[in-house]
Amino acid sequence: LLSRWNNHKVMVRWLSRFFNYLDRYYVLRHSLHPLKDVGLLCFRDQVYADVKRNARSAVLKLIEREREGELIDKMMLKNILDIFIEVGMGSMDHYERDFEEVLLNETGSYYKRKAAEWINEDSCPEYMLKAEECLQLEEERVDNYLHASTKAKLLRQVEGEVLSTYEQDLLQKEHSGCAALLRDDKTEDLARMYRLFSRIMRGLDPIADCFKEHVESEGMKLVKEVAEAVEAKKEKDAGKPSRDSGSSHEQQYVRQVIELHDKYLAYVSTCFANSSLFHKALKEAFEGFCNKNVAGSTSAELMANFCDNLLKKGGSEKLSDEAIEETLEKVVKLLAYISDKDLFAEFYRKRLARRLLQDKSASDDHERSILTRLKQQCGAQFTSKMEGMVTDLQ
Repeated sequence: LLSRWNNHKVMVRWLSRFFNYLDRYYVLRHSLHPLKDVGLLCFRDQVYADVKRNARSAVLKLIEREREGELIDKMMLKNILDIFIEVGMGSMDHYERDFEEVLLNETGSYYKRKAAEWINEDSCPEYMLKAEECLQLEEERVDNYLHASTKAKLLRQVEGEVLSTYEQDLLQKEHSGCAALLRDDKTEDLARMYRLFSRIMRGLDPIADCFKEHVESEGMKLVKEVAEAVEAKKEKDAGKPSRDSGSSHEQQYVRQVIELHDKYLAYVSTCFANSSLFHKALKEAFEGFCNKNVAGSTSAELMANFCDNLLKKGGSEKLSDEAIEETLEKVVKLLAYISDKDLFAEFYRKRLARRLLQDKSASDDHERSILTRLKQQCGAQFTSKMEGMVTDLQ
């Protein structure tokens, strides 16, 4: 077919030159097709119409063989498919109707079979690797010999069979699904999961839900651990003052919440491309456990105590000035998740007053720095009284 097509184009080109006079005068006067178009119409009606089905079948078999890993003559395939395009004489109707529609159906069937095998045989990371590879190969296939207009349709077909159909099964795989990847800190696989499912409509919603559940669960573990530790301390120290709002366990709890936030904020940045959907999931997860009572105290009180311990002389947190600034900034960020910010302000104000009156403040610069951050986070009214206290004492 390719040989006949090439010979036909050569003959039509020479005939057009031989009968150039007809093209220039007779054809124009009688509103007829140019000789080049007549030659193309003759090929379409007398050759293409008879061989298009066999040509299409042969091309589709070659494409399937390539998908199975065989090497094929890509240039020959491109030249054959150019015939489907050229006989349209500027229109893509013949290419789309006689080839593309069948290609898309065959592609859907092929990947339906493959996906059914992969979901049963492979773990979630292995499945995603295969899915990513096949999508990449299909893109290369379009670049090598298919028409560019086929790319979006072809990829949509593959995404539908490989990703949309099995998303829930894949994410819920017991030992390798989304929850397991989060639990085992498989950041590379999580990033691949994000890349793949961002390609399909609402494909990221279940992943964001899983992320939120996991983060909230990790936070609730911290709440439970500190409650148990404080209870154990109370039993051990029976007869002594039963509650110390600045106890080491509660200080450690705030430190662990900061570390948890750092960890999963990094996940949102590196694995989930700073997606607003995952920022929202992280926010809701932290709001879920940060507003729980922790060993009889609110998170607002614990955060105020934590800041007090950082800022007063002789506090248990022995950090450099830079580390203190960084930690204060992180505490202020956590404050965004606390629903009752006024309660934090009340506790913080009392501890600030005590530091100032008893001359226990370790650094005026740090005191002003956290007030500036609180002002940016919560507004000028939130910090006006506290700023007045610092100014008055000076």
